[in-house]
Amino acid sequence: MSQKPDIRLNKPEAKKILHEAFGYYREAGSELLYKCPACDHYKPKLSINLDKNAFKCWVCDYHGRSIRRLIRRFGSYTQLQKWDGISDHIDLEGFDRAFFGSENVEPKQKLVLPEEFMSLASLKIPATGQHAQRYLQYRGVTKDDIVRWKMGYCFSGEYRNRVIIPSFDEDGDVNYFIARSYNGDSYKYKNPRVSKNIIFNELYTDWNSDLTIVEGVFDAVVAGNAVPLLGSTLHSRSPLIRQIVLNDTPVYLALDPDAADKERKIIKTLSSYDIELYKIDISGYEDVGSMTKEVFEERKQNARFIDRDNYLLLDLLSAI
Repeated sequence: MSQKPDIRLNKPEAKKILHEAFGYYREAGSELLYKCPACDHYKPKLSINLDKNAFKCWVCDYHGRSIRRLIRRFGSYTQLQKWDGISDHIDLEGFDRAFFGSENVEPKQKLVLPEEFMSLASLKIPATGQHAQRYLQYRGVTKDDIVRWKMGYCFSGEYRNRVIIPSFDEDGDVNYFIARSYNGDSYKYKNPRVSKNIIFNELYTDWNSDLTIVEGVFDAVVAGNAVPLLGSTLHSRSPLIRQIVLNDTPVYLALDPDAADKERKIIKTLSSYDIELYKIDISGYEDVGSMTKEVFEERKQNARFIDRDNYLLLDLLSAI
């Protein structure tokens, strides 16, 4: 379904701003064709549709349902301000003040990894790490995944016989870690007793690309640019919501089949900020972590766009 058009959009002014940002264009029906700033193809293959508030490059397939996102990424701050002046948009500065006023700011959470932590990213793994390494291989985790996610293990101590996957905040400080048993312990996870109101591995999150929201860390390993909820509920004032809205990041939802209520709340919250939303079908699998990366990418390519107005109507009808 198409994105709801912006009824306030001043088309002549919109064309002027797009010309400033992306240069000359030619018109083809309702489409405006520009050189794509994402792939820099020599022909004008970036199609922008003002009526649908959408864009797509026919060479590199860079696309989206918010022209504002295109200008924010490749235009100047002045051009973005001009665009906001001729179209409906969220007052992001006001949103940020209201969202994270001084009374709402939580103290920064810092942790240290267990003293017994040993990295699995090294070229030579100690004999004590062989069981952890085999466990990760069994789950389809590659050496590149281990290096990217800075995975390690503990062979002794409080987190004995557990794979450790740390989370780093935007400054590179550890703010959480998961500890997953690899030897059949009845308690699969033994995580630190601190707040989960964080963005897991924010340091490596690309807000300019589409983001997948998943349940667990092993789901995120499969999904790529993804943030796990760690089994918690994503409330409306979470730092993850804030970053998604401030960066106008497209979101793909790939939650577990039994998380329908959680998914509905997330859709309702993000839809209220006009975030571009898609739902990935994970039927036939326990979770994203049980998929191969190839299967996940195929499912993502076929994800269903969540139309804001239709979804809110269906949600209203379901409550009657």
